[in-house]
Amino acid sequence: MSTQRYSVTPHPIETLLTWVKSGEIAIPEIQRPFVWEATKVRNLLDSLYQGYPVGYLIAWRNPTVKLKDGTSSAGKRILIDGQQRVTALMACLLGREVLTKDYETVRIRIAFHPQDERFEVANPAIKKDPAWISDVAAVFSPDASLTELTDDYAERNPNADRKLVSRILEKLRKIINNHVGVIELAEDLDIETVTEIFIRVNSAGKELSQADFAMSKIAVNESYGGNLLRKAIDYFCHLAVAPEFFSAIESSGSLLAIVQRVWRSYAEGTSVGIRRLMLRMGQLGN
Repeated sequence: MSTQRYSVTPHPIETLLTWVKSGEIAIPEIQRPFVWEATKVRNLLDSLYQGYPVGYLIAWRNPTVKLKDGTSSAGKRILIDGQQRVTALMACLLGREVLTKDYETVRIRIAFHPQDERFEVANPAIKKDPAWISDVAAVFSPDASLTELTDDYAERNPNADRKLVSRILEKLRKIINNHVGVIELAEDLDIETVTEIFIRVNSAGKELSQADFAMSKIAVNESYGGNLLRKAIDYFCHLAVAPEFFSAIESSGSLLAIVQRVWRSYAEGTSVGIRRLMLRMGQLGN
């Protein structure tokens, strides 16, 4: 009988958001960019409001793994599965921008109608309608006052039941008390095993494309500089659709460092290893 290589602990969403803000949750190279449509973010928020389960997150602590920004994961929870949900919560509750699969930086705003208890993706018509709170992030702001939120809404909607609106806004704010199960993988698992877990889990969710699958495999192959190659591919793809991104990576020195390391690897013959790696990528679907 095999030994269980994980533990399961429930955590309130408020704790997850605290981890996001403090940087304790980290995203490894094997993960994908944010691929959810805004309507799916809306549905996640509605599920939490209705008290429905929203699935487990899978995390792993390993100080040797490289993150998407090239730094070490020491002292952090590496998010193996649940990036889309955590990013969605970060976007709609904390009001943070996200980077899409098309390398566009966007702000996802989810609106809430207190009298109908309904969520929608914010649009120009909703923003002009006083019956809507056009961005729920305002409700979850650390400086937000329930009394002030209620007073403001009642002033804009004089026919609304103020007490009812107050109770509903309080119910909305309490979704951060909902618990999400976090599966912690054993620390001594190797990166290949964890990547396989990621691929198997995601085969049941948002379908992994061949490119997603290949990029995950590339990222974990450090023998031939896979994590470096993955980062180079990310940068070049980003620059292809958003040339203005060059100034950001140029100022950080990241682009220059990667170009120099790629060239050095090529000059030293590592390109042979990269070619072998790419040949292996062609066999992934078999």
